[in-house]
Amino acid sequence: MKTLSEAEWNIMESLWESSPKIGSQITADMAKRTGWSRSTTLTMLKRMTDKGLIACRDNGRMKAYIPLIEREVAVKKETESFLKRVYQGSVSMLVSGFVERQRLSPEELAQLRDILDRAEEERNE
Repeated sequence: MKTLSEAEWNIMESLWESSPKIGSQITADMAKRTGWSRSTTLTMLKRMTDKGLIACRDNGRMKAYIPLIEREVAVKKETESFLKRVYQGSVSMLVSGFVERQRLSPEELAQLRDILDRAEEERNE
């Protein structure tokens, strides 16, 4: 799977929240989220169907759309792409960059420690 464009993410988020959705539901959702016109949304739905990102069921009167990619898969791919592009694949550079620029709460620090502890346990198994 290729990474999703920002426009594709908007539609996928709508479908991940609930699906199947008919075109008019997605059009209304995109108008609220992004200000897109009906034609822009329908063009995106066609392109995403052609790319195999979503499926379209046409019963003659309405078209219903469902995502063909799970959110977790897309998030993982996007994270990997971002890590490679911005931090040359270095997780430590990523974490260091965030920690140095933002003040982390005690809860966030505890969560990071838990993540690192679990990673170390899995590595040692």
